[in-house]
Parts: sequence; structure tokens; C-alpha cells
Amino acid sequence: MKVIARAGNDSIATVYIAENLTGSRIEFVQSVEPPIPVEEKWVNIVSTLYGCPVQCPFCDAGMAYKGKLSAEEILFQIDYLVDQRFVNRTVPSDKWKIQFARMGEPALNPAVLDVLRILPERYIAHGLIPSVSTVAPASCDRFFHELLAIKHELYSEHFQLQFSLHTTDPVVRRRLIPIRTWDFQTIADYGEAFFNHSGRKITLNFALAKKIPVDPDILLTYFSPDIFLIKTTPLNPTIKAKQNELRSLYDSLEEWKTKLDQLSNAGYRVIESIGELEENAIGSNCGQYIESLQTSMDKPDESYTYTCETVCETAPANL
Repeated sequence: MKVIARAGNDSIATVYIAENLTGSRIEFVQSVEPPIPVEEKWVNIVSTLYGCPVQCPFCDAGMAYKGKLSAEEILFQIDYLVDQRFVNRTVPSDKWKIQFARMGEPALNPAVLDVLRILPERYIAHGLIPSVSTVAPASCDRFFHELLAIKHELYSEHFQLQFSLHTTDPVVRRRLIPIRTWDFQTIADYGEAFFNHSGRKITLNFALAKKIPVDPDILLTYFSPDIFLIKTTPLNPTIKAKQNELRSLYDSLEEWKTKLDQLSNAGYRVIESIGELEENAIGSNCGQYIESLQTSMDKPDESYTYTCETVCETAPANL
């Protein structure tokens, strides 16, 4: 595998494009949160699939699917990012979050579990925090069973599990996530088993969009605020979102604030995750995929405006 291009700003976020021997491509990201220095927090976002078969109507990574990455190919992305910044694979960041969330639903690839087993021995990193963000595919019970064991064995207090719900209406959720998924009760039961009272709460993700219902009373039926927190993000300006006429609730700040107040008043800790606007221009935010520009120019005006720079750096021969 080799890195062939990059786009971005190292002081905010950089997207790298890599290609394997057959010509299939992935993207991966490194980002910081100004003014927080990298010594305090550094985020890596890596791909687990070549594209994504789920094809959510707001995610550009679903425009094609060409299979699963091996554990070595996932580790290649992390190694590359670490070696760009640090020596001897020693990462000094107090929080080094590795998100398995750039391209692909991670639960569809068992190699993610192998990577999670390898990480603690591969790097010297006191702040390592793996983050698995999933829509909870109904066909992946074995993956989640093994993930639970790995978490308790290796990451008791330092693991972030996120379930992407996006709505509290099961019918609408099936439209937003067009595969068979766990129902809310199954997600809640698993989250309770995964939760460690001295560790992190389980995250429920909502990319809030106009006319998409999010009802706090329904959430309270299944998800205890003692175990679950809510992370809200604007629906990012992707090509797919534009084509499917999905608009971010953040476009109306009054509606956005009202929804956050409702969730907070229900007793949930609510994280408002709003990054730098420049990340949309770079194409580094969730759901964005700069390679999609090769097949579609129907892009929103505020996204994908950075030019990719060609690079030529190869990985070891065994990759």
C-alpha cells in the first residue's frame, strides 16, 4: 500500500489517500482541535473498508464498495500518521483517539478486532483511546461479542463506543441507515454490558437534520442517562446529503438550540460537536470522502474546496 495524495492543513486536519496493489483506494485523517495542542489531544480517523456497503444517504463513502481491509492495511494508516509526527512510535498525547470511522462500518470487518488487540503493544502511548462508531448491524453479533471481551481485557477505562442512531423513529432510521440493525432495546442492553462505571459513558450519535425526529422521551425509554450520553453534530455538507435533500438542523440555530435543550433537560449529558468550518472545505469531517469528486461534481459550495497534493511514499514490501 502507498500514500498517493493528501489535502488539508496540518494545524487543523489532513486527509491522506492511499492505494493498494490492485488500485483500490482508502482515505484516512489526522486532526487536532485548535487551540488544544497535539500533546493534549490528537485524533486519527482510519478506514476499515474500501468504501461502504451500507450506503447511508448522507455519507459520500458509500458511493462504492470493494471489500475489507486487512489488519495490516488498517495498521498501515495508523503507522503512517504516527511516523509523520513522532519518533519510535511513541505518542505523547494525553488523549490519542483512534477512530475506526473514515470509510466503512467497522463491525463488518473482523480485522478491526485484530487491530484492537495489537495496538497496546505496537505503540508507547499512555493516552491511547480506541473509538468504534457503529450503526449496529444485526448480522454482526459475533463481532460485538468479541469486542466486549477485548474492551474488558485491554481497555477497561479507555475505550469509546458510539452508536449512530440519528433518529428515534425506527422507520426513519431504516431510511437513514438502509441495512438491518439492532433495535434500540438490543443496543441498550449491549451498552449496559459494555459500560464501566469508572470509564466512559456510551455515546449515542445524532447528526441532527431538519424534519428528522429525535424524541427525548423515546430515548429515556431505552437509554439511561447514567450510562449513555448524547453527541450531536451538524449534518455535514456532503454530495449525498445534497442529492437527497437532507439539510442540517444547524442551519437554523434556534431549532438546533431547542433540540439540545430538550435532550439536556431529559437528563442526558449532551456534547455539541462542532468542528472548524475549514474541515468541511478540506473534506475531513464524518461522511465526507474527497475521492467522491472523481464521480460527482454536484458538491455543496462550502465543501471539498482544497486541492489534493500528489505524494509518493510507499509502505514496507509486505503491504
